[in-house]
Amino acid sequence: MEFEAKWLAWEITRRCNLKCVHCRSSSELTVQDHPDFTFDLARAILDDVASYASPVIVLSGGEPLLRGDVFDIARYGSGKGLRMCLATNGTLVTEAICGQIKEAGIRMVSLSLDGACAATHDDFRNQAGAFEGTMKAISLFRKHKIPFLINSSFTSRNKDEIPAIFQLVKGLGATAWYMFMIVPTGRGEEIMEELIPERLYDEILDWHYAQEKEETEILMRPTCAPHYYRIVRQRAKEEGSSFKRRNLQFSTGGSKGCLAGQLICLINVDGDVLPCSYFPKAAGNIFSSSFKDIWENSKLFMELRDFKGYKGNCGRCEYLQVCGGCRARAYAMTGDYLAQEPFCSHVPIRPHKS
Repeated sequence: MEFEAKWLAWEITRRCNLKCVHCRSSSELTVQDHPDFTFDLARAILDDVASYASPVIVLSGGEPLLRGDVFDIARYGSGKGLRMCLATNGTLVTEAICGQIKEAGIRMVSLSLDGACAATHDDFRNQAGAFEGTMKAISLFRKHKIPFLINSSFTSRNKDEIPAIFQLVKGLGATAWYMFMIVPTGRGEEIMEELIPERLYDEILDWHYAQEKEETEILMRPTCAPHYYRIVRQRAKEEGSSFKRRNLQFSTGGSKGCLAGQLICLINVDGDVLPCSYFPKAAGNIFSSSFKDIWENSKLFMELRDFKGYKGNCGRCEYLQVCGGCRARAYAMTGDYLAQEPFCSHVPIRPHKS
């Protein structure tokens, strides 16, 4: 199947013990309007998804460790043969939590690290001690031999620490490092002026290319920066080389940029099925429709998969098939999810479509 559901983020709670500046869901410790669903509903969702597809499922939030039944959910999914993963900010991880992670069959844990030092990370996470909590979690994961990867999100407030964060992550024993170029949704809309400007995007992605090409110790992947896949091809052509990228077992592969509604999606705590974690428009609701029906028939997903409908430079770009532009960023900044990628500087060689 060309558009197979391979990776599914699942917001099992919107509650969180942090108030990160870029949070896509504006999570709070107490959430009145978006309550947690029941364990019975969680099992029904897993039954529904597993009857149709076999994606990697990432239990996310908010902070998923605030749910008392998070490991019951993980254990049930593992029992269905699904590859269950966990996305946590790390501050609530303990020895006991590590034991439960292993017992529940969780295959990979992702952590966030947004600064090379406590001052930067804690500022990004709006919580003193957040850096210390993440580093403690990493130490515990290493002790208990729990595989983990690290996500780092960047704005102008921490972009200068990108190389230092990368070096720090390499020394921590992570399986992979994902460099996130944030999309301004949720609380992120409040820091629009901090978005990394277009003129620096390619410079940062060129740096990533140079590092990844030589890297042998850790897997790397830029996220929410689909034009990286254009840069990889441009640079490889210039160099007369065929740079072959490695893939993580729990990723969707490394051959294409924006995968929203094509290979990935998010189910939020209200049951809405969204194209990705940063795309706040629902394709349907899993509490009233089957995952199969939403994935195969929703108008939104059909439009995202029809590249002929893409507009502006994206619609006429020679790299459309491998990049696609960030649909969530286009939607956040223009109100049109088919508009051209706002932060891509590439000028297509194709003529305008008639």
